[in-house]
Amino acid sequence: MAQSLRVGIAGLGTVGASVVRLLDQQKDILAARCGRAIVVTAVAARDRTRDRGIDLGGLQWYDDPVALADAPDIDVFVELIGGENGPAKKAVETALRAGKSVVTANKALIAHHGEALAHLAEERQVALSFEASVAGGIPVIKTVKEGLAGNRISRISGILNGTCNYILTRMEKESLSFKKCLKQAQVLGYAEADPTFDIDGYDTAHKLTILAALAFGVDVNIGAVYVEGIRSIDAFDIRMAKKLGYRIKLLGVAERSESGIEQRVHPTMVPDDSPIARVMGVTNAVNIQADAVGELTLAGPGAGGDATASSVIADIADIARGLVSPPFGAPAASLGRSIQEPMQVHEGGYYVRLTVADQPGAAASIVTSFADLGISLESIIQNRSEDAAQLDPAGRSGAPVPVVVITYATTEQAIRSAVDKAIAEGYVVEKPQVIRIERE
Repeated sequence: MAQSLRVGIAGLGTVGASVVRLLDQQKDILAARCGRAIVVTAVAARDRTRDRGIDLGGLQWYDDPVALADAPDIDVFVELIGGENGPAKKAVETALRAGKSVVTANKALIAHHGEALAHLAEERQVALSFEASVAGGIPVIKTVKEGLAGNRISRISGILNGTCNYILTRMEKESLSFKKCLKQAQVLGYAEADPTFDIDGYDTAHKLTILAALAFGVDVNIGAVYVEGIRSIDAFDIRMAKKLGYRIKLLGVAERSESGIEQRVHPTMVPDDSPIARVMGVTNAVNIQADAVGELTLAGPGAGGDATASSVIADIADIARGLVSPPFGAPAASLGRSIQEPMQVHEGGYYVRLTVADQPGAAASIVTSFADLGISLESIIQNRSEDAAQLDPAGRSGAPVPVVVITYATTEQAIRSAVDKAIAEGYVVEKPQVIRIERE
């Protein structure tokens, strides 16, 4: 059997500890599958005294991950520290320059610096692998990069953040407010004390830009992604979506358009019988549309120690087999430029909720505002007895009522202009809600 592959791991949190444990637990299977043993020889972490539930005896310990990355007694550097810059970036760069292959689960690092790191890996003819950076335990990167190499992908979309999917699921199932569901997610450990990165869509955007680079051969450009989070989603919107045959999901979508690659993250109404709509709780899912295979949907755990460690180990196993390829499927120098398309040119159906004063002519004014912009309406819903109670539980006479407009395909620019026109008429009393509809 060939010489053992020596692995150094920086970061011994939940994922790092799982990687160490699983590599030991599955050592015989891995050796048989890879033709050589995979052995953890060194680690780096800040706290040497913490009980991680694994045996670290006999391993060389580094306080500085950069020193571990440059150590002569490792072949592969595994970065599980996290963070866009700082020690994680410096350590990965150091390992690549030293001619060591790198495995990382760091989506922020790859989303912001992936192209530069790919150039460096290709120059040194080593691997830069990041399966665990997107969708946890789902092998979506390997699927796009390898399994669909003979396909022209037209669209890739998905639920890429378990925190948001958990909150939206609880809002629907238990008729709870966004704030209550967020608080429960924090108690259960699904959301951070500062949940901004998740609920404002940035985590999904990082993952989407990585998938777009792989699927469409464009540069890794986080600035090309339109980003909108779920803070504005109300229990009323969840209930209306259900009535209309939809569910609300935070989607990341990258698709070919006439002018290039459109990349966007935002709340979306999807048909309740679609595969994506049926993905609930903290689960992730990715839908891929391609010319040869048609449509694929992959679903599974998007986070968690063992699930994410599974993807890290899959990358290590490839390196043990001697499999080294350009990190983004094609040489970094061949990646095209991705420019953010103005969201105003997006076309599709829309859900628009306008809360208006309960006065004669309010609904008619809204219809006129949309008609004047050439927007065709599929339906307009105004139900005072039920909907007013949602916004004013006291049921006061004359309380504002929601008017919901569902449109056929139109542009974002037309919708925004119509909403502005409706506001100018003087009937709208609260900030409007606009949610895009995906009917596929």
